[in-house]
Amino acid sequence: MRCTSFYGRLMIAVVLMSVSATSVSAGWNEFWSNVNGGYARNNAWPDPFNEMDAMSVIMPFEAMKQNGWVLHNTIGSEQFRDGDGALLTAGQKSVAWIARQAPPTRRQVYVVRADSPQETESRIASVREALSQYHVAGPAPTVSVVDRESPTASGAWATKINRAWLEHLAPPKLPSSSAAGTASATRP
Repeated sequence: MRCTSFYGRLMIAVVLMSVSATSVSAGWNEFWSNVNGGYARNNAWPDPFNEMDAMSVIMPFEAMKQNGWVLHNTIGSEQFRDGDGALLTAGQKSVAWIARQAPPTRRQVYVVRADSPQETESRIASVREALSQYHVAGPAPTVSVVDRESPTASGAWATKINRAWLEHLAPPKLPSSSAAGTASATRP
């Protein structure tokens, strides 16, 4: 009786293992696939993440470059005649530089919005007229309206500030001794 119960128990254990083995084998292949994928990812580290890290460093600088080009290519209010929005000489030169010398990807003219929509439209029309005079290789520069005025000042004001600074500048003077304590060459 003992033998039968031993073989009976063994038979029950084999049946239970065979039933559970079919459900385990389905997850077994997936498990080893995940292990192999994790192994490959760990051995490749940090290469898969280098590009994302580099882009997170580069993106702020790209935004700064774009903002700098927008400010540089902005035709401000001082470059238009009041009332009719015609380009002054300084504005014509700025538009000519943008059309001829700016990199092709940066040939965009930004016009500062005027007080009235009519004057803004006349500013855009005068910029487009100036652009039509230049024969540019590649696509024509685009014209957009912006609200931010570029930080500029008149030439007369800048000259006045520069001259005042030069008048109050101390005359250059060499020290009477060197850092080592020896007399300098300017002493009599």
